[in-house]
Amino acid sequence: MMTKREFLRRCIFCTGGIALSLSGMGPLPRTAVRMTATPRIPDDLWKWSKEALFYRETAGDLECLKCPNGCVLAPGDTGICRNRVNHEGKMYSIAYGNPCAVHIDPIEKKPFFHFLPTTHAFSIATAGCNFACLNCQNWEISQFNPKETQNHDLMPDQVVSECLRSGCESIAYTYSEPVTFYEYSLDTATLARKEKIRNVWHSNGYINEQPLRKLCKVMDAANIDLKSFDDAIYRKLSGGHLAPVLRALKVLKEEGVWLEITNLVIPTWTDDLDMITRMCGWLVQNNLQECPLHFSRFNPLYKLTQLPLTPVSTLEKARDIAVKAGVHYVYIGNVPGHSAENTYCHKCGKMIIERRGYQILSNNLEEGKCKFCGIRVPGIWA
Repeated sequence: MMTKREFLRRCIFCTGGIALSLSGMGPLPRTAVRMTATPRIPDDLWKWSKEALFYRETAGDLECLKCPNGCVLAPGDTGICRNRVNHEGKMYSIAYGNPCAVHIDPIEKKPFFHFLPTTHAFSIATAGCNFACLNCQNWEISQFNPKETQNHDLMPDQVVSECLRSGCESIAYTYSEPVTFYEYSLDTATLARKEKIRNVWHSNGYINEQPLRKLCKVMDAANIDLKSFDDAIYRKLSGGHLAPVLRALKVLKEEGVWLEITNLVIPTWTDDLDMITRMCGWLVQNNLQECPLHFSRFNPLYKLTQLPLTPVSTLEKARDIAVKAGVHYVYIGNVPGHSAENTYCHKCGKMIIERRGYQILSNNLEEGKCKFCGIRVPGIWA
């Protein structure tokens, strides 16, 4: 007999639900990355364990200080993120150096529209997440722990080497939740900086301030999923709270990390236009109006398969609200061919960058400025 989870996991792996080969620029050579079988050992720890950062002892247990979940782990316990364990009085990450997804992606896929357009990102993810989103598009890896997935053996120095070998300009910590594999991404990003490789982070932003500020020292850009502007919806949809995410947005801005924001518009959940109006007002009031805002179309996945696709008209209304509120660069995502994929100068209104999907069709930027009116366009362009 096997559990329902084990049955689903085996079905996923048999049908190729988790892609372990590289995309976009072809697979790595067989000798470059070694895929390992999932170890089946009774111990809490395995080869890819490393003592965690940001925890403390409390009443004989260990309290994790990495994210607002604040998990308190008795000996042998695993945190909500499925990646931190209490082993003999120390907290360990078991996600270190064992990504279950390794790909080469266009930077526009993250999505980053104002960060090194047309370049590629060497993208990695491990299993686990500190959220449990009902709509998760990567639930096959985010809702499992690293002992339940098939992984690559890829330590930080190897990630940097493979990034250089593949000609990628950046390393992206993405797909599942990089807060979960914090130590792995921090060490990798630190080594990447020494090789003049940029680091980009696509995250739910559910992280405490101290570890976030430490990470900001080696992070160049972040795209944060602002899932809702209502705490009750946040709790029901994802299992987290709104306030820590808003604080993370402010910290990233303060630390000089290039910031873009994604809001997934889910029918009956996050498509309330009054709520979107409040969200856009907050962004402008907190000096985030130059951060590109992506309204992304929902596809029925995971536990919300009964819902329809987001109507394009709803996305267009959301974009209009954001523009009227004073957000300078507002995009519609997951609708290939829509005019709101393009970048328009917020001063003269002319098209600066023309896109179709992840392709750049034309670029009218000159040294980071609009070719037509000369105003600086915020972003990292070179």
